[in-house]
Amino acid sequence: MQNFADRLNKAIKEKGSAICVGLDPRMNQIPKHITEIAAKEHKDPFVAAAAAIIEFNKGIIDAIHDLVPCVKPQVAFYEVFGAPGMQAYKETIDYAQAKDLIVIADAKRNDIGSTAKAYADAYLGMTDVYGESRAAFDADAITVTPYLGYDGIKPFIENCKEFGKGIFVLVKTSNPSSGDLQDLELKEGGSIFEVMGNLVDSWGANDIGETNYNFVGAVVGATYPRQAEKLRKIMPNTIFLVPGYGAQGGGAEDVKPCFNEDGAGAIVNSSRGITYAYEKSEKYDEKTYDKAARAAVEAMKKNLESIF
Repeated sequence: MQNFADRLNKAIKEKGSAICVGLDPRMNQIPKHITEIAAKEHKDPFVAAAAAIIEFNKGIIDAIHDLVPCVKPQVAFYEVFGAPGMQAYKETIDYAQAKDLIVIADAKRNDIGSTAKAYADAYLGMTDVYGESRAAFDADAITVTPYLGYDGIKPFIENCKEFGKGIFVLVKTSNPSSGDLQDLELKEGGSIFEVMGNLVDSWGANDIGETNYNFVGAVVGATYPRQAEKLRKIMPNTIFLVPGYGAQGGGAEDVKPCFNEDGAGAIVNSSRGITYAYEKSEKYDEKTYDKAARAAVEAMKKNLESIF
């Protein structure tokens, strides 16, 4: 089974891009011609919302699939619409993969024992039921929270090994209050995020792929370049998933410390800045939201290329 890091790095090389597009559908920002048609065709509002999400996501994926290696649907924006929303989540994963995109399920799952195993099976493995093994969501990777320690990570790592999948562990997140816990200094020296970086490095140390990276990745926000620089030294063989670019304030220079000196080792996520680019565009409107998204990806690609 091919190491996830090798698959991702191959896709980055083939697309010539280290961009991840976040698929975070907000009903008030999905173009009205999509939401209105969905409302006419489906009486149940949750079903209508799910239909609108699928149509919107397909438009984005069709527009950008040849430019980027991966997409990252955030599960909360689908869960809020109940069972139909989760069906839209699955359809989004399947459609993106059919377009040769790697899919990172942004679900931030974690627990212990059999519960962690169930989460890992749902997103990265197989479910055995009635004598048959089936994939529930079948993402290529998932974001996980590490607060419970290795007990909560082990089932995900085991599935990564068996099925060629990956995880991205929250280490230094992009939100303003992340420092409340992550930046706390320890008496013996160093901070919580540095401790977490060392743990992540150790969790993936035995699974280095041909491209010199392992399938245990780290989430490191673009909004904290100083901390990212420290973490890059701690985790040289870890791929960073970098949120916070664009709408959250991070720019190209901010994400530079997340990469290794050869320009490898990170994927930079942008969600609203790409999927809703039409809102701030003078050239595109709601009807051409897909073209606006493609133009935003092309502009981001040039921006990132300028730092190397």
